[in-house]
Amino acid sequence: MFGEYSFNNRQADSADGDAEADSESDSGASAAAPGNLPPEAPGFVGRENELAELHCLLRTHRLITLTGVGGVGKSRLALRAVADAEQARPDGVWWVDLSPLRDPALLTMTVAHAVGLANHSAGPLDEELCAWMADRELLLVLDTCEHMVSDCRHLVGELLQSAPGLTVLITSREPLDSPCEYVVELCPLPCEGPDSDALALLRARALAAAPQTAAAFDDPERAALAAQVCRRLDGIPLALELAGARMRRWSLEQVAERLGARFDVLADGRASLLPRHRTMRTAIGWSHELCEPVERLLWARLSVFTGDFDMAAARAVCSGGPLSAARVERVLGGLVAKSVVRRTQERGAGARYRMLDTIREYGHDWLAELGEVRAVADRHAHWYAALSRAADRGWMGPRQVDWYRRMTAEHPQLRTALEHLLGTDPAAALEMAGALWFFWFSCGHVHEGRGFLERALRTAPRAGAGYAQGLWALGLTMALQGEMDAVRELGDRCTAAAAGVADPEAEVRAVHLRALSLLLPGDPAQALELAGPRARARHTGPADGAGQLLCRLVTAYALCDLQRFEQAAEEARGLREACADLDERWLRAYADYVLAVAAFGLGHAEEAARHVRAMLSGKRLLGDRIGIALGLDLLAAAVAALGDGELAARLLGTGHAWWRTVGRPQMGSPSLTALRERGERQARAAIGDAAFESAFLCGAAAPTG
Repeated sequence: MFGEYSFNNRQADSADGDAEADSESDSGASAAAPGNLPPEAPGFVGRENELAELHCLLRTHRLITLTGVGGVGKSRLALRAVADAEQARPDGVWWVDLSPLRDPALLTMTVAHAVGLANHSAGPLDEELCAWMADRELLLVLDTCEHMVSDCRHLVGELLQSAPGLTVLITSREPLDSPCEYVVELCPLPCEGPDSDALALLRARALAAAPQTAAAFDDPERAALAAQVCRRLDGIPLALELAGARMRRWSLEQVAERLGARFDVLADGRASLLPRHRTMRTAIGWSHELCEPVERLLWARLSVFTGDFDMAAARAVCSGGPLSAARVERVLGGLVAKSVVRRTQERGAGARYRMLDTIREYGHDWLAELGEVRAVADRHAHWYAALSRAADRGWMGPRQVDWYRRMTAEHPQLRTALEHLLGTDPAAALEMAGALWFFWFSCGHVHEGRGFLERALRTAPRAGAGYAQGLWALGLTMALQGEMDAVRELGDRCTAAAAGVADPEAEVRAVHLRALSLLLPGDPAQALELAGPRARARHTGPADGAGQLLCRLVTAYALCDLQRFEQAAEEARGLREACADLDERWLRAYADYVLAVAAFGLGHAEEAARHVRAMLSGKRLLGDRIGIALGLDLLAAAVAALGDGELAARLLGTGHAWWRTVGRPQMGSPSLTALRERGERQARAAIGDAAFESAFLCGAAAPTG
């Protein structure tokens, strides 16, 4: 990830976090191609002509929209097309799944985060995204755009105008109607002939469900019946998959007979739909009718999930009445077997489940018929609110990395829950948004967190522990965006709110916010006055609580700024030991950073480099872009002091690339800026301006994804 100095898993997972990074001389290590393509499901069938056309269009047009009815395979074809090595771009191929997104206001930040821009500046995010993409050559896929066509059209238009090296591929049931758009309508699979793609797909899905069905497709007469099934289903891939999955229990003849009866009745009744839309709805309806009653009930209730979910959530949200929590796993397994729900196994996230949009929409219609929309949405929201509170309690502990991965996986569900609570229970929305402070502050979701917190604070009661926590969390997001006057004002409000609930931890967090608002603009003495050891002793909050530990970090930083390096190192060592006792990673890495700054200030450049490498290993685990950028600047300064100007220049270039993803170089801090400039001066003096610029540009080209 960092070019000449990579971090392997053994180092990142070491018990004490002090493991050395690989040697800087390891310049032969090659970085993986940037991008975030999802894994491709096995069993892709046909589409050779469409793939060839897309490959050509992606080289000759800047905006291509792949349209077609639901279930026709737009996303799978798009993924197959862009995953081809010929479509690689210098700055990556990036996939943005918009199907879980319901609030158009989150569109830009969803795209920005997907491409690795965790921008912390307070300016309009669309402008920051345009500026970030302006000099890049990349391929961007916006998957499933039909529910926000106008918003996608506006954003894509701005991006294409700003970034001449950008190519965009859209999948949508309808075009964007953009002036430069090239529309490709994806038709269903061909059904005619004994070797048709539709028949091949039906056969593949049937064999996956029941290998013994091979005989049905090998017999010419029965193969003709299978071809008839394909024609009746209009060659729509999702309909074929549902039919193929039925052959786990039924013969081909039974599938054809029951499917034919369903299509003859056309009980869907949506005459306004185009024929292929009716086919898809009827095929889904047929699959729905053939489910057991409890499977239909679970199907309907699962429609509340946007994006993927895990078994624990399914049990908590979907049980009730005839569907007990103990039965959910078995019933969900039945829906997986019928291809109604898809199951994936993800590293660090375990088994995850997901419905395709077309199937989810059908289930949601049935949920409305059952009159359960509000009740299930309430259960969904309160489950994820409880999960957020558990994550808050567990963040400063041994499962921190697990919580980071889990909450990242649950991001779409967190959004859905917060949106629901904002409309139904503002106090619960504020409590949930405040509990997610670490997700907004530490995991790169500053804009989104600020938006949710501000909306919740406008409507929730202005008193209580949730209110105090919400003010603190909002202050953290604003601090990262550099709005220190607002942060100071929030610190005062947070102090008053904390006094009203008599919560020692809330009081310490308020102190931390006020001290932070003084430290970052360059007043370390006042910050130390508020958060130093004597001040902390006056508060009775838990010593291992986030408030006390963050105050210790502010203290260590302030002592460094005051050039009291030995005291800073002592404070940082104490903080690091406290974090090690908790088996905590995020804050411990910042303690390593302060130890590096203190060592550097005392003239021990080699020791500083050792500490900062340990810090970078921890930050990589948690995707902390600010931490990575800070560490690269400091490592560059240490390496320059040791006389390696070329490596220092490359590190500064890579640091510059990471700061660009954050949007606020050196966080606007005078001391951080001075440190970086010192490293640059020493590197230039060592190798000269021309060599510096060359090495800097080489480092700046390193991937940050």
